[in-house]
Amino acid sequence: MSGIEEPSASAVRASGEVRAVIGRLRRRIRAASGAADMSLTQDSVLARLLDNDGLTTSDLAVMEEMRHQSMAATVAALADRGLVERRRDPGDGRRLLIALTAEGRGRAAEGRQARGEWLAAELDRKCTEEERQTVIEAMAVLGRLIRD
Repeated sequence: MSGIEEPSASAVRASGEVRAVIGRLRRRIRAASGAADMSLTQDSVLARLLDNDGLTTSDLAVMEEMRHQSMAATVAALADRGLVERRRDPGDGRRLLIALTAEGRGRAAEGRQARGEWLAAELDRKCTEEERQTVIEAMAVLGRLIRD
């Protein structure tokens, strides 16, 4: 035996529900941003660079939990579209930093705003104040799961 306790039935059910809802919600939020012409990873990289301009391909690969080679292909695709550029690190000329172009920054910011507006409008339209407070409380609980 491994000594690991089996999760409770409620934990298994909650896991399934959370994964299903988050998956569907992510697709709906993404559709609201108009990013249908980009992969999830490309969209995520633009969002990460909006918050942390000047990351290396390795940094991005770690953040996205993917192989360096796969991230290099993602960055190349974004560069081909004029959304990111590679710059020499001023502190270490051997390193290349990935940064948003003006077009990439605009696209990332517009997407973020559209996603936020869509979700806020849906929460306002489809939920009561009490339900919105429940969502806020549930996010605090889920947030504990991802804190190290």
